[in-house]
Amino acid sequence: MTLNTQRPVQCKGRDVRSMGDSGSKQSQASHVEAVYRKQGYRLLGRNQHSAVKICRWTKESLRANRVCYKELWYPPVESHRCMQMTPYLGCNYHCRYCWRLHSGDRSKATWREFPFKGMKLDDPREIVAEAVEARRTLLVGFQGNPRVDEARVKEALRPTMMTMSLTGEPTLYPRISELIVEAGRRGMITFLVTNGTMPEVLEAMDPLPFQLYVSVSAPDKGLHTTITRPLLRDGWERLNRTLRLLPSLETRTVIRLTVIKGWNNTNHRGYAELIGKAEPNFIEVKAYEWVGASQKRLPKEAMPFMDDVRHFAERIAELTGYQIKAEYQPSGAILLA
Repeated sequence: MTLNTQRPVQCKGRDVRSMGDSGSKQSQASHVEAVYRKQGYRLLGRNQHSAVKICRWTKESLRANRVCYKELWYPPVESHRCMQMTPYLGCNYHCRYCWRLHSGDRSKATWREFPFKGMKLDDPREIVAEAVEARRTLLVGFQGNPRVDEARVKEALRPTMMTMSLTGEPTLYPRISELIVEAGRRGMITFLVTNGTMPEVLEAMDPLPFQLYVSVSAPDKGLHTTITRPLLRDGWERLNRTLRLLPSLETRTVIRLTVIKGWNNTNHRGYAELIGKAEPNFIEVKAYEWVGASQKRLPKEAMPFMDDVRHFAERIAELTGYQIKAEYQPSGAILLA
């Protein structure tokens, strides 16, 4: 596994440590790969900065015909034909609510996540081709299962959608537009989820993804820094540049608000002002889930009830003029449009 192991990034007293000598680097890389594999990821390419994983809702769709809210809200999504992947495992944020593995979460899993510098890049064609094949291998267990519709499994093996949201920050991969082109060549639409820290990338993208999500984690700079724990100094300013850019982008746009009870579920007017800049087609209000690595960063009480999410969404609707159009309790999600 190839990982960027240059000298540590110093950021407000926090240290993203290097891996030491070459033997230690190889050991660290092997450990990181083993952790990802155990969690169901498959790393891609010669340099392995990309990954794919079977989404919970792909499995649910095949096993029980229960679909993701994206299929219900955003045609033409089909949950069993969605390929969840990332072109870059690292991130320039270490959000408290993220359930993914961050560098430094474990003593033997430390690598250089940001800045993306000095790493060898895999070709977009190689990444997409390997993602499709690895996903196909991961779905093998559904073939021959008498409780799963055979025709549906065959459809699932041919993804029609590539969602770049698995882990990390996708816009840190410099060839992301080419990745979208390659997905389109294979008959897939693309969804892209970003933390909004790379407005220059979004502005230059050609083509844009079919649907663009921007995560807004807090209503003001201080709280934003506390929750996202950025590895760059101007994350808040970059997010605001992205929000101001959104109305000019010719694609379907969504602002995602993740509600963390007792942390970021106040100052609704602050959120409304940010939404006013972005003028998104949709707003998703979604409950934080106390799962994965986030359990070591936040208390269980930070996971809101559906009533909490609904109250938050109602306040956002009152202040923005958007209307609540749907809710999906299994994911703790509410749609405004």
